[in-house]
Amino acid sequence: MQQAWKNTLYLYVDQHNRQEVDDRHHAVKAPILDMEYNLRMSERSARLKEWYRKREAAPTKSQTKAKLVRTHEGDGEVLVDLEFHIQRTVDQQGFSMMEERIEEERITLSREGDSWVIASIEHKQPERRAMLHVKEEEQVLIKSRSQPYLNPSMLGRSRSTRRVNYRRDKAVEYAEQWWNEPNPRFETFKLDCTNYVSQCLFAGGAPMDYTGKRESGWWYRGKINGQEGWSYSWAVANSLEHFLLNNIGGLRAELVDRPNELKLGDVIQYDWDGDGNYQHSTIVTAFDLNGMPLVNAHTNNSRHRYWDYQDSYAWNEATNYRFFHIADIF
Repeated sequence: MQQAWKNTLYLYVDQHNRQEVDDRHHAVKAPILDMEYNLRMSERSARLKEWYRKREAAPTKSQTKAKLVRTHEGDGEVLVDLEFHIQRTVDQQGFSMMEERIEEERITLSREGDSWVIASIEHKQPERRAMLHVKEEEQVLIKSRSQPYLNPSMLGRSRSTRRVNYRRDKAVEYAEQWWNEPNPRFETFKLDCTNYVSQCLFAGGAPMDYTGKRESGWWYRGKINGQEGWSYSWAVANSLEHFLLNNIGGLRAELVDRPNELKLGDVIQYDWDGDGNYQHSTIVTAFDLNGMPLVNAHTNNSRHRYWDYQDSYAWNEATNYRFFHIADIF
């Protein structure tokens, strides 16, 4: 019986992979009864076609690896959590680019007679969530085997007086190395996007501003006597946005109007609902032929993703952006 529902699941995974490049569905379709999902995917397909056209680009190849994260089998019903690792090749005026991303879905399969059908599909959107309050932030820490980093420069004075160049190449090198796994020297968060971006900035030479107060500065100390030691600006998107807008010494940034004004190692932040609260952070790691940024991120781990995230299930028409050009010298 288990093989029967797995056959339906395999069919869906194959269809999922083909939809990344070609929505004409020449092969057999998975039996999906979730009409809301079908409508949503039809609308998304039409929108992404226009998105690619405006970018003068087209997806040419997709490879999707699916991993069963969790299954729960009940009477005539199976709940499955899937993790997709998607590698998508995009052609832009003869130039080939590959982007990668990790997505999670929750699928409910139901038995109908001797067959299994997909009753519902839920796209998980952790990047839409925001860490706003102390208790919520502390709860999202993953208790893992990490070995948090203790910055020795913070043990003396709070801020170095030495002038430091921002090494954009080092920030990008770090972003590329750790885009799809946590650095064990740091704590890992369930909502890890800003923690990851802060690590990249620090790898590029951005000096920590250690105040010892979580609501000020930009700093990370790891665990101290079992207590997490980091500023909100280090790990919370909205707090980092506020810090970059207002800080005048050490790590600082200029707010620019357009994404093509950014350089490697710069930061983009996302307000999905247009309400002024920023929930997601990414770092620029490459550019397409038109000079538009491609970004890396955590939470939904992504590499060389087009900056505006219109292929994300978190995106909608209300989405606003902040474009931060990080200072060249601190």
